[in-house]
Amino acid sequence: MVTPVGAAGTGYTPTVSGTESGSDASKATLNYESFLKLLVAQLKNQDPTEPMDPTQQMAQLATFSQVEQTIKTNKNLESLLQRTSLQEANAVIGRTVTSDDGKISGVVKEVTLYTDGIVATLESGKKLVIGPGVKVS
Repeated sequence: MVTPVGAAGTGYTPTVSGTESGSDASKATLNYESFLKLLVAQLKNQDPTEPMDPTQQMAQLATFSQVEQTIKTNKNLESLLQRTSLQEANAVIGRTVTSDDGKISGVVKEVTLYTDGIVATLESGKKLVIGPGVKVS
């Protein structure tokens, strides 16, 4: 069983989806919306006797398009990373894991996927963070 939850041990449970999440996406959306509002305000309030230079206007529209594409790319990348993490978590269920120092070892009964890593619950009830140095066999 793979359970996605927030940062290890915090008890926070986010919704896992292919949509934006986290403060970075919120900031990007805020910047995107702010940019659009500023551009519209600038167009509305320009002096009709001295309109905006068309070259500047095209540069701003190009920037607007780049911001939009970057947000879409980030959403797709985050979705891909979530799927990869779920596949990695699923791959250790039923397998034997051993900690780097060899003190904890056992068969993985269930896996909890946190935003900062994977924690395996062994059949013995012990928990082990799956990370560098952990052997999976």
